[in-house]
Amino acid sequence: MLCIFTKDSKELQILYFSMTVDLDLLEILMKTNQLDSCKYTLHLNEKKHVLDDVSIVNSPTPVNSPTTRGGVYFSDKFAYKLKGIIHDLSIIPLLTKTMLGPNTEFGEIKITTQIEYNNQKRNLTLYANLTNSVQGPSKIELNMIIINLQFD
Repeated sequence: MLCIFTKDSKELQILYFSMTVDLDLLEILMKTNQLDSCKYTLHLNEKKHVLDDVSIVNSPTPVNSPTTRGGVYFSDKFAYKLKGIIHDLSIIPLLTKTMLGPNTEFGEIKITTQIEYNNQKRNLTLYANLTNSVQGPSKIELNMIIINLQFD
């Protein structure tokens, strides 16, 4: 929490969220994913769902400078975005509980995978916020922003 005092000595409290992304680890994941597509599992409400066709990119966000968007969450000028497809349509009601819009805050989505790190297979957990989803007749495309990743 960040406290700021106005000229009238009134205290304003502002919540400040920062991403805790290990950029070196994220770069390793991105390279591994490009060379040898990793297997990803999305965990939601104690259920596991296969996440296919995953791509991870560092791309610009629609802001000119780091800012608090809508007074709800912090957005930087660039974000690491993850896109993937789920073929299990039963997940739809669970997704609405994680998106900003129907809710007052983002719910974190847990995604797990394995990567080669220092000549060993290591379990890696990513946490992401769902920014939008596109539903088709047999699949759902999920677009997320990575907010954290760590080895298990």
